[in-house]
Amino acid sequence: MGQLEGRVALVTGASRGIGAAIAKRFGAEGAKVAITARTLDQHDHLEGSLQQTAKEIEALGGTAVPIVADLADPSGLDAIVTQTEEALGPIDVLVNNAAAAFYLPFTKTSEKRFRVANDINFFAPWRLSQLVVPGMQERREGWILNISSATSDRPSADTFKDFDALSILYGSTKAALERFTAGLAAAVHRDGIWVNSMAPVGAVPTEGTEALGVVPDEALAIAESREAMAEASLALCTTRDPKLTARITLCTPILEELGREVFLCDGKTKVGSPLENDAAKLR
Repeated sequence: MGQLEGRVALVTGASRGIGAAIAKRFGAEGAKVAITARTLDQHDHLEGSLQQTAKEIEALGGTAVPIVADLADPSGLDAIVTQTEEALGPIDVLVNNAAAAFYLPFTKTSEKRFRVANDINFFAPWRLSQLVVPGMQERREGWILNISSATSDRPSADTFKDFDALSILYGSTKAALERFTAGLAAAVHRDGIWVNSMAPVGAVPTEGTEALGVVPDEALAIAESREAMAEASLALCTTRDPKLTARITLCTPILEELGREVFLCDGKTKVGSPLENDAAKLR
């Protein structure tokens, strides 16, 4: 019996990369998974689509429901939850993974991109959580995981020379997401709801990061695999440890803390170290 047998999970940004890996790992553990992204079929420039992720989940014996949605459009967020619940039932696990990453100089960042980044990276997780928390409170159980970024770290005077000035907007939205995570966890911990934030230590090689081409070499040098991110997500979305909530954590440290081994998305084939990421190289 899988760790998520009988559970319903909603994973945003699941057409490729980290989101797809998490959705597949959850499906392999028995979850019925609703997956959202803008791309139902093949993207013009990037590999991966909702249909492809759904097929891979089903090949692992799981159930998948693709939901096409643009998280930059706040008016469509309620429909994501409604469609998920109509197709699969009440949502037990929410993974807010989708993100808009604009790496631009501060003075060149437009109002439109500022709003898109905040809508996708902060408001969408906020609103989706608002929609699923009441049901979780009624059932006295639920898990919310927000995927963050190391760019959320606050620069200090002694780190200015190493600071990536192009990450101000992205890092600011992720810092807001982490503060929201801690606040929500404090508000609902008595309701049997676990709320955590988890980020890669450096970067995760995905179609998106490759396309951006702005990830520093030092981040890639400590890159973790998509499988490691999926394994850490699974651990945080199945825990019943009362001390394992309100965590603003990183992938490898939480795996090491929990003594968790990394598996491929099939849940059967052991990978080993989070950094042993042959399986995570772009395929």
